[in-house]
Amino acid sequence: MEKAFLRLVAEDIQTRFGQEISDIAIVFNNKRPITYLKKHLVDVYGKAIWSPQFYTIQEFFGQSSNELQATPLSQFFYLFELHNELLIKEGRDPESLEEFYPIAEIILSDFGQIDYDLVPVDQLYMELFDTTEIDITFQHFTEEQQSFIKQFWKSFSMKGHTAVQQRFLALWKRLPVLYNAFKEKLKQEKQTNFPTIYRELAEGKSEIQSFIKKYKKVLFVGFNALNRAEATLFKKWQDEDLALFYFDVDAHYLDDNLQEAGLFLRRNLFQTGLQNALGESPNIIGNRNDEVNLYKSLGKNSEAKLLHNVLQKHEFDFKNETAAILLADESLLVPLLQSLPPIDLNITTGYPLIQSPIYGILDLWLEVQLLVSQQKKDKIPYQLLETFLSHPMTKVSWKQKQEIQLESSKKQLFEIPVAEINVSSSVLGSFFKPLQNPQDLIPKMIGLIDDLLSSLTLEGRTRLIESNLLIEAKKVLNQLHLGFEKLGNLSVLFQSGLIKKALSPINSAIEGDQLYGIQIMGLLESRCLNFDHVYILGANEGILPKTSSSATFLPNNLRKAYGLPVLENQDALSAYLFYRHFQYSDDIHLFFNGIVDESSSGEESRFIKQLDYETNFNFVQHAQVQPLLFPVQPQELLIEKKGEIWDKLFNSYIGSQKPISASAFTSYLMSPLQFFLKYVAEIKEPPTISQEFEMNKLGTVIHECMERLLTPLLSKNDFVPTSELQSALDLVDSVVIDEIAKQYESELQKLEDLNSLQRIMHKISSEYIRMYLQYDMDQYESIKIVELENDKDYLLDFEIEVNGKPEKVKLYGIIDRVDEVITKQGIRKLRIVDYKTGSDQVIFGNLEKVFAENTENKALLQTLFYAYVYEEKSGIQGLEPHLYVARRMREDGTLFRNKSGSMVFEDLILEDQKKVFVEFLREKLEELFNPEIPFKHNPDAQVYPSDPYGLFYRYSISEKAEEEV
Repeated sequence: MEKAFLRLVAEDIQTRFGQEISDIAIVFNNKRPITYLKKHLVDVYGKAIWSPQFYTIQEFFGQSSNELQATPLSQFFYLFELHNELLIKEGRDPESLEEFYPIAEIILSDFGQIDYDLVPVDQLYMELFDTTEIDITFQHFTEEQQSFIKQFWKSFSMKGHTAVQQRFLALWKRLPVLYNAFKEKLKQEKQTNFPTIYRELAEGKSEIQSFIKKYKKVLFVGFNALNRAEATLFKKWQDEDLALFYFDVDAHYLDDNLQEAGLFLRRNLFQTGLQNALGESPNIIGNRNDEVNLYKSLGKNSEAKLLHNVLQKHEFDFKNETAAILLADESLLVPLLQSLPPIDLNITTGYPLIQSPIYGILDLWLEVQLLVSQQKKDKIPYQLLETFLSHPMTKVSWKQKQEIQLESSKKQLFEIPVAEINVSSSVLGSFFKPLQNPQDLIPKMIGLIDDLLSSLTLEGRTRLIESNLLIEAKKVLNQLHLGFEKLGNLSVLFQSGLIKKALSPINSAIEGDQLYGIQIMGLLESRCLNFDHVYILGANEGILPKTSSSATFLPNNLRKAYGLPVLENQDALSAYLFYRHFQYSDDIHLFFNGIVDESSSGEESRFIKQLDYETNFNFVQHAQVQPLLFPVQPQELLIEKKGEIWDKLFNSYIGSQKPISASAFTSYLMSPLQFFLKYVAEIKEPPTISQEFEMNKLGTVIHECMERLLTPLLSKNDFVPTSELQSALDLVDSVVIDEIAKQYESELQKLEDLNSLQRIMHKISSEYIRMYLQYDMDQYESIKIVELENDKDYLLDFEIEVNGKPEKVKLYGIIDRVDEVITKQGIRKLRIVDYKTGSDQVIFGNLEKVFAENTENKALLQTLFYAYVYEEKSGIQGLEPHLYVARRMREDGTLFRNKSGSMVFEDLILEDQKKVFVEFLREKLEELFNPEIPFKHNPDAQVYPSDPYGLFYRYSISEKAEEEV
């Protein structure tokens, strides 16, 4: 590496001042270079000496005033109060805090720039529609400056103004008055701010104007873009022989007026007349021919991944070499930290609060308080509670978390009563407690932060980033609270919005050793610093330089006229910060996002193209290539019936006689693997809270209601006219409400008590039940109920062959309903009825596809299963299976039949098919207990998105898809 800029400064200091340096002051733009210059001074002097005094420029200028610095939030509240006073005088409505906050940020920024550049306020905000008046008033301006002012006011010279222009002119008239009132307010409060300090010092109005004279000499090191106040003071102090200036400059961009990187240095040296203490500028860039590595990544975050690979290839000697990762795009910090290999780091770029878990928990608390304290809700969405339980900083005990989740899942509480929330095991036990008063919002939030800080301390380890972020957040909230106290009663909504805006800019440095390891910082922070190895991320056009400037109420033409910062200035500073690393570093790596999207041009910065064209640097391009991966087809999941698995299967169903239900049997037909997972391995679906409609709960409500409505007929033991079902119809609504209350374990007594999803369930259930009852009334003359929802009596031993030996398994059927009916034609029938609420149907296509794996009519097999168990246990034959499918029963009836209607499951046809079913049942059960046939998924089976076991057999589905292709 070329000799570092700060090393040159240290050598010049020794040459000029010898050992007498304790009474000189050294001033930088920021604190970062101080440590490096101290090290260079130690190396140059080679012995212990009295150190000079080091300052940042703001610290140095701050010595000219004894007044306290007003915090940004204090300035905002002053401005808010003064602005509303002016609005009231104008007969306008005052603005709310939340409305004014973004406006205040712009106004304060504009006022600051006006002061830094010593712009006459009354002149700037003057209304000028007459170009003649502009010529007279601004005759001391250049023709170009006058032209800029005329261009701005030209649009206002037309007769009549648009609504936007009228609002702008109203604000424009108000701003000079607001500026003067704001300055007066600061004086009244015996406070100041840095723009005021700069202006007063440059205009000779400071309290301690001669503070600089206490130093033998003041050295200003590494300055580039100077505002007018700095330029005025620097020239004055140079003329008085009080100051020296060390400019980091290269002839390549200084001597060429077309080079934007040298814009400010040309102003400083050739217009302002400042002298560079280092003498003539060397042409280092022009004489170098080193390689520069340029990496094109496949996405923004991929830059960090690509850097990871580059760093792993390099071995650094951190004792003798320096390295830095510079972020042109500082939003890459988090992806970068997630991608770096295990190396020593020192991070100056602040870790943003808004991207940390802390902001997540604070934002969640504000959201909860908006509901319970602002809107006075007594319930909150379950998702908010789940977010709290899952957050790593709340530290809810596993036991309490499980209890809450299981209870909420059981009751399907997608809205949780606040009074019932108990998170006592958490470090934030009162998180969901409503505020007694809206003014308690910030004090309670500060208490929340204190609890989090205590929690970090109790862990017995230092978590510096989180602790710093919490402390900074607490400082901001305390300042905000002082401002709120002066404004009287404020709603939670207003306070919450402003709190979020005030917390958003907070960040925390992650500091390590500034002289060891890889340094991570923004490009602006790298001023004055040089490194052997430099890695710049975000080197895209549109980012380096940025294509947008900060928001302002000062139009561009006026800014140009008065020499205020414009976008071109930002480009020039960015160019300088980038170019200067090519003066010193031997090993430079540049990374840019090569993908074109809404946030990326997909091109490298034009600064790179300029260097490539104008210099002898050899840019070696590397393109990140996405490898074409042809994934190996994962092996299908097969569960062999061996060892413990066979033992459990055999012992459970044959040894212990665990019953096999109709649904378990059809589950095996659809997917033997699903049967294993659900009934053998007994892997249960985790508890969830669903805000979507639950068909299984709907089915339960309907079955339970039908049982309750028909139970009075069960006790009569005789036929009754179906017209008596009218009394059951009249009770449907109230019975359904009562049953929904039981399912959700809630106290629901009337329709108004139900939430939106429960009302949908009530409507569908009521309609289906009425349809079932009305069908019976329309189709049959009289009815006798024989059985209802019998889940105890129907267990049947069924003989099969296992390993060549006869064994017995138990079949189990829950019979929804067995009845006898007399049709309108006087025919008497014994029926078994199964209620269905889904997409089942009585029509089938082909019997061979019914009695097969992946059966095409699961409901038919289940109903035949129930009929067989009932007939075998009761000894009653001739049972006719009926399926009540609410969606289709009016059109299709309730008897199973093929599409043409040539085969209806009644009489002789039914009896024949019952025999076929029994043989099919035995065949499949013997297959189930065949140890040679593993459990595997049937790739033809339909897999629903809600199937909790879908992950286990998805590879079989992929295999099937490939076969179809």
